[in-house]
Amino acid sequence: MRKLVYYIATTLDGFIAGPDGADPTGPDGFWPVPDDYVRYLAAEYPETLPAPARQALSITAEGTHFDTVLEGRKTYEIGLDAGITDAYPHLRHLVFSTTLTESPDPAVELVASDPVARVRELKREDGKDLWLIGGGELAGALYTEIDQLIVKLGPLTIGTGVPLFGRTAAFDPLLWHLTDHVVLDSGAAFFTYTRSRDQ
Repeated sequence: MRKLVYYIATTLDGFIAGPDGADPTGPDGFWPVPDDYVRYLAAEYPETLPAPARQALSITAEGTHFDTVLEGRKTYEIGLDAGITDAYPHLRHLVFSTTLTESPDPAVELVASDPVARVRELKREDGKDLWLIGGGELAGALYTEIDQLIVKLGPLTIGTGVPLFGRTAAFDPLLWHLTDHVVLDSGAAFFTYTRSRDQ
């Protein structure tokens, strides 16, 4: 069965974006993107780079982790605001929204139904793992369905912003086992946690 993997960048104080929810790595962003970080992503997770970055870096690698990306409307609209209707044309792309009525791109599937039910269906299909890109609200709704966390920990704090699991996630303590970690010279770190099923 495929796993739902929340592969996400977060600050040391647990935020995935600033209070406005804008792209923290964009032109007006606050997130440092050092060379070793980009090289690591390109080598280990090439499928998670958006199409413009893949093109700029001449990346054509399919990737070994994910074949499907899941995101919420607010995260998707960051790309739309930049004129990109499908940032991940190399992946199956699902956007969860109850307000969008028509997909801006024929390759992007809109999901207005229960995200938990849809993810359970996707897990039963054949293929690589499912990448949950965010945002926090969708991650909060799918909290109990997440099988693995890959946290790209940035060496910064911001004080406040969009939390890792959004602002409305229910209190539900879960245990995770650290199964891999990489620390880069720039101070960025990648921590992989697999959910304990012994609870």
